[in-house]
Amino acid sequence: MLFDKDDNITIITQEKASVIELVKKLDVLYDRFKNDNVIVNLTTLEKIPLERIVEFLQISNRHRRDKHSFVIVTDKMDPDDIPDELIIVPTLQEAYDIIEMEEIERDLGF
Repeated sequence: MLFDKDDNITIITQEKASVIELVKKLDVLYDRFKNDNVIVNLTTLEKIPLERIVEFLQISNRHRRDKHSFVIVTDKMDPDDIPDELIIVPTLQEAYDIIEMEEIERDLGF
């Protein structure tokens, strides 16, 4: 797991371990990125089944409740399988775009 910081965005890249292991590590290390918008980059992993991707629901909901963006990047999921509660996009650029839009919405009070 790699952590990169870009202004107020923390990019977490998972290279090898499973999604479940990643979610457990994110829970333990939450204080490290709790005040940032988060991009979880899973593009190096193989296809991720729905039952694995929903492991992110709890941490995503907590992060978004605290008025920060939480975006997952993977191009190996069927868009129809993605739960509405999670934001999953196929590219890093789209993740940055989502965060920018959400920042504007928060600034406007939406």
